[in-house]
Amino acid sequence: MAVSNSHITILTLNVNGLNAPIKRQRLANWIKIQNPSVCCIQETHLKCKDTKRLKIKGWRKIYQANGEQKKAGVAILISDKIVFKATKIKRDKEGHYIMLKGSIQEELTILNIYGPNAGAPRYIRQVLNDLQRDLDSHTIIVGDFNTPLSILMTYRRT
Repeated sequence: MAVSNSHITILTLNVNGLNAPIKRQRLANWIKIQNPSVCCIQETHLKCKDTKRLKIKGWRKIYQANGEQKKAGVAILISDKIVFKATKIKRDKEGHYIMLKGSIQEELTILNIYGPNAGAPRYIRQVLNDLQRDLDSHTIIVGDFNTPLSILMTYRRT
C-alpha cells in the first residue's frame, strides 16, 4: 500500500562500485536504515546487462544509466512507500547522468549526475545545456560532480 507524505526525502551516495555482493547488501541495509523516499546513487560500475543487481526489497522502481564497461553508472531508486509516475526519462550511453521526470504529489524532475574525472565542469555545463528544456523550478540536481562548486559557478557565468 502506498502512503502519501507531505514531504519527500532524497538521499544521494557515491558507492564506488556495486559489483561485489557485500557492497550491494551494505547499500540495501543503509537504505533501509535511512528510509528515504528517493535514493540517488553514483558510480555503480554496473554494465547495461547488470541492471537486476540493484534490486532491493521495497524499491521496485529503479531507473539506471549504465555504460558497456564497468565504470561510471548512476541510478535513481524510488521507494514503494510513495506514489510515483514517471513521465520522461533521459540518460546518456556512458552512464554519467539520468534525468527522471514524473510526479510525487506534484511534478518533479530529478537529475542525477556523475561527472567524469577529467573535464567535469565542461561536461556538467553541456548536460545542463542539453537538458535545459526539461529543467525548471521543480528540478532537483544531485550527484558527484567531481569538481568544486566554485568552478561550476565560474562556468555558469560565462
